[in-house]
Amino acid sequence: MKSNEPVITSELIAEHGLKPDEYARIEKLIGRRPTFTELGIFSAMWNEHCSYKSSKVHLRTLPTKAPWVIQGPGENAGVIDIGDGQAIVFKMESHNHPSYIEPYQGAATGVGGILRDVFTMGARPIACLNALSFGDPKHPKTRGLVGGVVAGIGGYGNSFGVPTVGGEVRFHRRYDGNCLVNAMAVGLADADKIFYSAASGVGMPIVYLGSKTGRDGIHGASMASAVFGADTEDKRPTVQVGDPFSEKLLLEACLEIMAKGCVIAIQDMGAAGLTCSAVEMGAKGDLGVTLDLDKVPCRETGMSAYEMMLSESQERMLMVLKPEKEKEAEAIFRKWGLDFAIVGETTPSKRFIVRHGGDVMADLPIKELGDEAPVYDRPHVESPKHPVIDAASITPPMAIADALERLIGSPDLCSRRWVWEQYDHVILGNTVQRPGGDAAVLRIEAGPKGLALTSDVTPRYCEADPFEGGQQAVAEAWRNLSAVGARPLALTDNLNFGNPERPEIMGQLVGCIRGIGEAARALDFPIVSGNVSLYNETNGRAILPTPTIGGVGLLNDFQKSMTLAFKGEGEAILVVGDATGWLGQSLYLRDICGREAGAPPPLDLAAEKRNGDFIRGLIADELVTAAHDIADGGLLVALAEMAIASGIGAVLEAPSRLAAHAFWFGEDQGRYVITAKDANIVAQHAKAAGVPLTRLGATGGKVLAFGTERPITVALLKERHEGWLPAYMAGAAPGLASGAAAAGSGAAG
Repeated sequence: MKSNEPVITSELIAEHGLKPDEYARIEKLIGRRPTFTELGIFSAMWNEHCSYKSSKVHLRTLPTKAPWVIQGPGENAGVIDIGDGQAIVFKMESHNHPSYIEPYQGAATGVGGILRDVFTMGARPIACLNALSFGDPKHPKTRGLVGGVVAGIGGYGNSFGVPTVGGEVRFHRRYDGNCLVNAMAVGLADADKIFYSAASGVGMPIVYLGSKTGRDGIHGASMASAVFGADTEDKRPTVQVGDPFSEKLLLEACLEIMAKGCVIAIQDMGAAGLTCSAVEMGAKGDLGVTLDLDKVPCRETGMSAYEMMLSESQERMLMVLKPEKEKEAEAIFRKWGLDFAIVGETTPSKRFIVRHGGDVMADLPIKELGDEAPVYDRPHVESPKHPVIDAASITPPMAIADALERLIGSPDLCSRRWVWEQYDHVILGNTVQRPGGDAAVLRIEAGPKGLALTSDVTPRYCEADPFEGGQQAVAEAWRNLSAVGARPLALTDNLNFGNPERPEIMGQLVGCIRGIGEAARALDFPIVSGNVSLYNETNGRAILPTPTIGGVGLLNDFQKSMTLAFKGEGEAILVVGDATGWLGQSLYLRDICGREAGAPPPLDLAAEKRNGDFIRGLIADELVTAAHDIADGGLLVALAEMAIASGIGAVLEAPSRLAAHAFWFGEDQGRYVITAKDANIVAQHAKAAGVPLTRLGATGGKVLAFGTERPITVALLKERHEGWLPAYMAGAAPGLASGAAAAGSGAAG
């Protein structure tokens, strides 16, 4: 131990998020008491955020392979082959705790971090998405968090120069003390030019790239693995500060040195900064790493080894360089105005050695730093089952038309235009479908191929039944991609839960992972990357279980992508899929009837696959003019969204076999609304495919008319739909629905 370092005490160990038995494991592993710097290194490598110690045993059960998967979980991002020598690189990450503490910088650096994960692999970022969960709109902090987070996402993405093309926004009182900010990035690369993080070769120079190291973000990873309490504001120094313009320079410099053949391995300095990046590069390559911190570019004076190793300053990379390319690589980075410093080398020792000021500050076994992190199979209990609610037992508290007006303008179903208009969603010139639809669609370079992107989860389903909720999140992403005509290829996930040391919370995580795996296998929709964010709770109250799913699909011809807007008058409106009028956990039951109750709708994964395949076939054959999946709010909300998007109304008839409120607002799964000029041809295809098909009515006029109910003008629906969020952000939200404090999937955030 160095004389100027603190003495290791039980209090210091606890401050580093290490349990007594974990610390004992460290002493046994290295055969002595660690130095203060070593304690910091272990705390970074062994916290939940970096080691996945509570989830790893369950994540191993997920399906991760397919013929088109180039790289599954375990790298900076997942990689899939889309043909023609091209690959898509993508991943989703959370920046939940930082965004609650400092909304603008927390969200901004979340975007910056996920962009680095993608271009570290050799891909040029082409799109971003995000999934945002906020507390009760009536809570005094919610409006400020929404404004700060959205500004941070837009400020970073817009400045960096990548379009933010979709996502979701929800509100629920369970996120009051812990908002969720999940950021997804997607990049395009040559399939044979993917870069990985495993170091190779002995005596290879390790190079520090990008911005200088400061004191921002120290203990960011361990803070992300802690529950919140009364000291939340004191954690503000653990939030990083981002500079999107430096990141843009870093992107261009990295892609240039990659193209010049300079790189052996490269790793983003993300969570735990220099510690995690150096250890992972060495450990993956079965090599040791020696670092000389005197050579690390710092923007603050007098930084200690501890501070440098744990700093999470942004826009930094670590690279193993081909020695003969050193001068060429340095010249490229200097040209872009970025720091380039050789700070260490690879060794055969399999030791992680850190020197500073002539002293050895850390000397640790590099493989064990990661491989020997605790892995827990934590006790868990299944969530209690909720009873199935008979729709006939629900007495409608208001007329169907009144319920639709309220739902379409509620916090969870209103337009997200206020959000996405703050994002540049058309920069780079390849955005085919903008936010607001089922999935964003991008042209891939000059075409004709297109890429469809979405993010989805329904946390209220996951709370009521984690297994069904996990399945539904995957199926919803599958439907959104299918509805625009894209073949779903792969997904990334961001598993947001409370404290895993509580068996009921661990049960939610285990159940959702089981459901995600089941649906991914049935739909041939592998998980290629992801993130786990635990300890999302404040003062003992956890968030709703929120396993966000980010889906990627491929279109052979982007010009054939389908939108949800009605296209013309007199077209047949058809519903694909069966309905029982399921009201359990529906938004109708919650926001109109004032009850958060019941079992969520069950899934038939075989029907889900069959119906999605059928929809994509109709779109490819140009037999439909519009398509929209039926999700939150049920059939009538989906139809209202289609009418609002087009300005065209519809005349509809409800079949008599179901109660009207159950038919119009039930959230049965695996369903789509489509329009067609020739309903008979579609019916013939449906019969041949064994797909249930119901004719509902026809498009036309300027009102939505359904049976004997009061018709509603499309103009009024649009006013209700567009009005709530801008009014809320201006401090004058009209009529919050009684159940407004609940989770739901938004259209585009």
